[in-house]
Amino acid sequence: MSDLPADTLLNVEDAPEDQEEPQLLPLDAWHRAHGGRMVPFAGYIMPVQYEGIMAEHLWCRENAGLFDVSHMGQLVFTGDGVDPAQALEAVLPGDITGLGQNRMRYSLLLNEEGGVLDDLMVTRRAGEEGTDEIYVVVNGATKYDDIGHFLDSMSDDITINLRDEQALLAVQGPKAVDAVSRLIPGVEALVFMTAGAFEWNGTPLWISRSGYTGEDGVEISIPAEHAAAFADAICAEPEVKPIGLGARDSLRLEAGLPLYGHDLDPETTPVMADLGFALSKRRREAGDFAGAARILAERESGPAVKRVGLIVTGRQPVREGASVVAEDGSVIGRVTSGGFAPTLGAPIAMAYVPAALAIVGTAVRLIQRGKVHDATVSAMPFVPHRYVRQSTKTGA
Repeated sequence: MSDLPADTLLNVEDAPEDQEEPQLLPLDAWHRAHGGRMVPFAGYIMPVQYEGIMAEHLWCRENAGLFDVSHMGQLVFTGDGVDPAQALEAVLPGDITGLGQNRMRYSLLLNEEGGVLDDLMVTRRAGEEGTDEIYVVVNGATKYDDIGHFLDSMSDDITINLRDEQALLAVQGPKAVDAVSRLIPGVEALVFMTAGAFEWNGTPLWISRSGYTGEDGVEISIPAEHAAAFADAICAEPEVKPIGLGARDSLRLEAGLPLYGHDLDPETTPVMADLGFALSKRRREAGDFAGAARILAERESGPAVKRVGLIVTGRQPVREGASVVAEDGSVIGRVTSGGFAPTLGAPIAMAYVPAALAIVGTAVRLIQRGKVHDATVSAMPFVPHRYVRQSTKTGA
């Protein structure tokens, strides 16, 4: 069982009651054999923890952890005489056509009002036919809606292939690349937000140096039938242990990374969410993306509310759904993620507050279940990112 309170399992056990029967991950039996406590999440049964969230969190910060993120949608876009990168710019606000080979970019799927339908990772890579293809990883809970939106927004010359025969594994932590490179030489030459094709025991892999913890690490797309063997091999390395959803959530919260469906939704714009970096300069100048009029106006005049980090006074975490209140008790904002930060030894949260309060050091009050909590607006990330932006390969 957890070494933290039960309600520390943030955003994990929140599957709706009317959801269809959850699917099983390719590694379902592997997780159970390794002591994983399984829970429904994003339409799947997934491991929330193995030996305890606190221990797993700290292990990943100091060593390396294996995360199964096979619920995510792995999409490949190809074009029949059409550049799929150009087609994607109809629905994404980033410079996708300017993306170099094996280069990645964080982007946002937007609706016509500028609201966020999903956040995702985009990579240009060489396709099997010798032409470029675009590899996109989307959130698990939204992948089928995303595919529908893409199909509605693109011409029939674009083909979208959901690679559901592929598992997706992440190895994260300061010792992650050292461990992976023993199995897959050459991985250490990758830098943050680059990717490439590799092999392990004759099995083709697609590996990116990226992740969702704020730590260095890689994400590995591997044929599902080989995932368990690879999981065994990487966890045989002394630095690597399996890590569940609970620690994944607390790690990404410390890293200041939003979670779709909680910190991002169709009512939230990139400017409100403090994700303006995902709007490339060329696209801003052209104003040719979904929701551009509203988003550019918010960039010019400022949004009504902004996503901020909060350090909560005391030891009691404040959870998603808590209210941010003014001195007279009126509700002026909302907490979208919150929990105890093992690295800091203190509770933290993300919230949307009026823009005038989105200044580091501003004191705010939160109400959760009738109890008042004091908090202070903090810069994010709460824990510095440790991405590797220069090759660690000798002589590189």
